[in-house]
Amino acid sequence: MGDMLVKLYDLDFSKISKETFSDEISIVRALSPDKHKVLSFVKEKFSENWVSECEKSFMNNPISCFIAVKEKKIIGFGCYDATAKGFFGPTGIEEKNRNQGIGAKILLSCMKDMWDHEYGYAIIGWTFKARKFYEKIVGAIEIENSFPGIYKRMIDFCGDVEKK
Repeated sequence: MGDMLVKLYDLDFSKISKETFSDEISIVRALSPDKHKVLSFVKEKFSENWVSECEKSFMNNPISCFIAVKEKKIIGFGCYDATAKGFFGPTGIEEKNRNQGIGAKILLSCMKDMWDHEYGYAIIGWTFKARKFYEKIVGAIEIENSFPGIYKRMIDFCGDVEKK
């Protein structure tokens, strides 16, 4: 599975209204004083590669990382413009907090922010197992022949990825 494309101009951002979500979970744009907490969460729950990408999102102005907070603890995150301009991801929800709509709300928050900053489209890289989720929530469509895409420049893949 390669990358997927989202038409931001077709999305209904009313799905991220407060009424459709729990009062005990907040989705907010991360602030620089919390950078170390966000990066620690990403490293502990996900991967070192995602830490690098997430850190890049803190260099953007405005910061392009959104976090889910419950009881003053980070339980999820999502970034855009971290791997490449116009790309959504990485994103992840702590395992015990999955299947509650948190991932969808973070995704839609990032998509709305991209739309508000005059992006017309978003690319979701390397969707793998989450393809159905992205199709359902934002109507993402597969970009043909997009694997490995920009990721073929990663050190771990240099020379190993066959061109299709």
